[in-house]
Amino acid sequence: MTPAVTQTILTVRIARPHGYGYVLLSRGFSALNRPPPNYPGHIPLTTIERGALAVGSAIGSLLNPRRGDLIAALGEATATPYFIYRLRDAMLSDPTGRRILRDRPRISSKTLSIEYLRSLPPNTVGRTYVGWLDREGVGPDTRAPVQYIDDEECAYVMQRYRECHDFYHAITGLPVVVEGEVALKTFEFANTLLPMTGLSMFAVMRLKPAERERFWKLHLPWAIRSGLASKEVINVYWEEQLERDANELREELGIEKPADLREIRKMMRRQKAAEEAAKAKDGQ
Repeated sequence: MTPAVTQTILTVRIARPHGYGYVLLSRGFSALNRPPPNYPGHIPLTTIERGALAVGSAIGSLLNPRRGDLIAALGEATATPYFIYRLRDAMLSDPTGRRILRDRPRISSKTLSIEYLRSLPPNTVGRTYVGWLDREGVGPDTRAPVQYIDDEECAYVMQRYRECHDFYHAITGLPVVVEGEVALKTFEFANTLLPMTGLSMFAVMRLKPAERERFWKLHLPWAIRSGLASKEVINVYWEEQLERDANELREELGIEKPADLREIRKMMRRQKAAEEAAKAKDGQ
């Protein structure tokens, strides 16, 4: 009897204006030479598969920056062989980072009491975080589990980065609109050097002209300046900072809070509405 052969199908779903396209790659592997998973949920990839995943997810996330699953896949496919190890080593060289690696905390609605965070004083880290979640209409349970990073400890580092992302949003005040995400990803790239965060900057091409100009003049300089100057945010034990004053933590980390993007966008909409109303009045 011939040996059983397993078939690995790597599918990347790419959003298009009138439906979805699929990049489908297929290669057969003997069940005997397919590497076993290193942790629950791990999917070992060959070099070819990893490259295909990186290209396909990069194209897909550029076409639709809201596809969190593609952004997650891109992050994992491009983090090895060097960058995620560098981030892990940064944690190992820091006392708090080492504790995080030892404790393996997770951020979710099961580990954080949302109602307790809402009861904290207004300017605390916890209240700032839950206020940002409420304002943006998101929750702490939206982060997909890591699948494509082979080293188990490095997989946790990526998971930790992923689950802390909303704390980075909250502490900087940047919203989840594409303009805010690009600004935050640029900050993260300067701070973590993860390739996916740098590649996400290409989404600036999808911004409106006024948004693009604002990014180049306002948020890009802020992101580079603050990302390089601040301490490595992967080493923040957020669960222990919830009752601290948010401004105090920003000062300790060296994070400069950017201009309020939501207020800027509201002001620009009001200005545009006033201009259109004035034109309509002149045309009467």
